[in-house]
Amino acid sequence: MKPVEIRNVLEEHDVRPSKSLGQNFLTDENVARWIVDQLEIQPEDCVVEVGPGTGALTEHAAPLCRRMVLVEFDARLAEYQKNRWAGDPHVEVYHADGASWDPRGLFAEAPVKFLGNLPYSAGGVILQNFLSRPSPVERAVVMLQKEFIDRILATPEDDAFGLLSLRIQKNWIPRALKTIPPEAFHPRPRIDSTVMLLTPRPVRELPPYDDRLMDELMRKAFSQRRKQLKKQLPPSPPWDEVAASLGISPSARPEELNLAQWVDLARAYDSNPLKDVAQSGDELFDVVDELNQMTGTGTRREIHEMDLRHRAVHMFLVNKHGAVLLQKRSMRKDRQPGRWDSSAAGHLDAGEDYDQAAVRELEEELGVTGCELRRIADFDAGENNGWEFVALYEGRYTGRVRFPAAEVDSVQWFTPEQIQAWVERRPQDFSPAFIPCWNAWLAANKKALS
Repeated sequence: MKPVEIRNVLEEHDVRPSKSLGQNFLTDENVARWIVDQLEIQPEDCVVEVGPGTGALTEHAAPLCRRMVLVEFDARLAEYQKNRWAGDPHVEVYHADGASWDPRGLFAEAPVKFLGNLPYSAGGVILQNFLSRPSPVERAVVMLQKEFIDRILATPEDDAFGLLSLRIQKNWIPRALKTIPPEAFHPRPRIDSTVMLLTPRPVRELPPYDDRLMDELMRKAFSQRRKQLKKQLPPSPPWDEVAASLGISPSARPEELNLAQWVDLARAYDSNPLKDVAQSGDELFDVVDELNQMTGTGTRREIHEMDLRHRAVHMFLVNKHGAVLLQKRSMRKDRQPGRWDSSAAGHLDAGEDYDQAAVRELEEELGVTGCELRRIADFDAGENNGWEFVALYEGRYTGRVRFPAAEVDSVQWFTPEQIQAWVERRPQDFSPAFIPCWNAWLAANKKALS
């Protein structure tokens, strides 16, 4: 869009740029085209743009993708965008706050890319809403005031280094691409803006760690960043021992630790006994025949390598709102790494029955105890589910969960509608045993999608 077109849109819809909303509209068409180019949009992509405004970026992005989702906070501009794209089914417009709009439905739309000329005042919470683990986004290009981007890129040597830097860097690799001067906007801001590219941090670049525990520790520490860390952390293990293992001073402050040291600190305070080991190849399971009768025992490694029939359990936890908890399997798992699965699942140990295994797996994988489970379905072993005789359970649970970082990458509550749309469009995102379990859960909860 040319500058005169953008000003006409603002005048026609009586939009006076709001300072409090950080409304500085990009008017340089060459810059807009260049920004969209950095997103590397492919025909199968779903592109989510937060704060499209008058559509300077949208005009270039929309023709390139399978689906375009626009999230606009300003009611007048949201109405303009709805009228602009009326009759074009591949563009959806939401009048909503990008800081609180629900991104969970985007998992069904993969591959997803994120685009935004974001306001300084809300940039951090918008990024956290869309990019926190687990995120459906695989690539992001955003423009924010240079000072804000500098905080994201900062290292412990910089005064700007802090909670925002770590929250982004632990899951993403940020890179500043270009500085955009004030004259590229209307009205002109007082300072430069920066375009930043965000790509996922490789999973194995850091040891497994509990992302949510680390965020809790960081948030508490940086709430009083000038205080020494030892005054902000749990009493166990002893801080002097942790500091020595990290190679830092016992009087260190939160901004003195780099990303790797923060990960090691989170691991030190993670009490989960399975935090380092995804599974052992020497675990002993019962081997069964085609009638699910025990014929012997074998190690996990033997059973998987020889495709022997064995037993497993799956559990779905449902909260008071009717949402279902799913887990994303760790990339360190020997089978189906990185795929989504039931709330918890696992094999029966040798000599263990299904009910015992369900209770044990729920505690080991999610830290959940005392949850009443009911068995709702059974499945025969076959090639499509890894030769497992599966018993499916359901439990009602609303509390917190704690999972071993080496076993589980992340968890998320989804509505049944979100899961069903995801399963229908992208069954490849789930472990093979999940699909029949999900269908059985739906059958047992017929009102879930009604």
